[in-house]
Amino acid sequence: MLLCRPTNMPRSATQKPSHLLLLVFLATTGFAQAPADQASGSAPVSYSSVTQLNDVLAGLEQASQTTQVDLAKLRIERWKTDAATKKQTDADVQSIQRNLENALPAVISELRSSPENLTATFKLYRNLDALYDVLTSVVESAGAFGSKDDFQSLQNDLNAIEKSRRALADRMDALSTAKENELGQLRTQLRNMQAAVPVAPPKKVVVDDTEPPKKPSKKKPTKSSKPTTTTPPATPPQSPQ
Repeated sequence: MLLCRPTNMPRSATQKPSHLLLLVFLATTGFAQAPADQASGSAPVSYSSVTQLNDVLAGLEQASQTTQVDLAKLRIERWKTDAATKKQTDADVQSIQRNLENALPAVISELRSSPENLTATFKLYRNLDALYDVLTSVVESAGAFGSKDDFQSLQNDLNAIEKSRRALADRMDALSTAKENELGQLRTQLRNMQAAVPVAPPKKVVVDDTEPPKKPSKKKPTKSSKPTTTTPPATPPQSPQ
C-alpha cells in the first residue's frame, strides 16, 4: 500500500527528477524510434509466447486508458498546498499524459511486430519503469492534497501499471534464459560438427635449396672494327732476254 505524504512534508522529498527527465525524453522521442530489426529466417514464435505477450499488452493498454481518464479529472488548482507543489505536479501529469499518448503506444507496437525481441522488450520495460516512478509521485501528492476518490483511482492505476511491469520483467527473464539455452545448443552442435570432420594430414613440400654449379660462360671473339688490308703478292723480277 502506498503511503500518503503528510501535508507538511516538502515536495522535494518525493520528487525524482532523473526519472522525470527520462519520462519526458521517452515521451518526445519514443514514437520516432525505428522498430527493432527482425532477423530474416528466424524461428517462428510459439503460440503460447504470443498469447502471453498479448495478455500483458492488453492489460497495459487498458491501464493506460484508465490512467489518462483519471489524470484528466484531477483539479490540482483546488489542492490546499503551495503554488510550487501545484506547478510541479501539473508538470508531472503532463509528462505522463504525453508518454501514454505517444511513446507508450509506439513501443507497444514495436514489440507486437517482434514479440520475442529482447531489445524491444527492454525498451518497454524501461518506459514503464520511468512511468511508474513519476506516477507514484503524483499519487502521493493526490493522497496528501487531493480528494480521496482521486487518490484511490490513481492508486488503482498505479497498481495496474506495476502489474504489467512485473509481468514484463518475468517475460524478459524467461526470454533471456531461452536465448541463452539456444546459444548453448548451437555451440554444442558446432563443436560436434567440427569434431566429425576428418582432418587431412598436412602435405609435405620438399624444397631443394642446393643450386647446381654454374658453367663458365665462353667469351665470343670480338670482331675488330678496323678494316683489314690485304697485301698483294710480290711480282718476281723478269730476266733480260
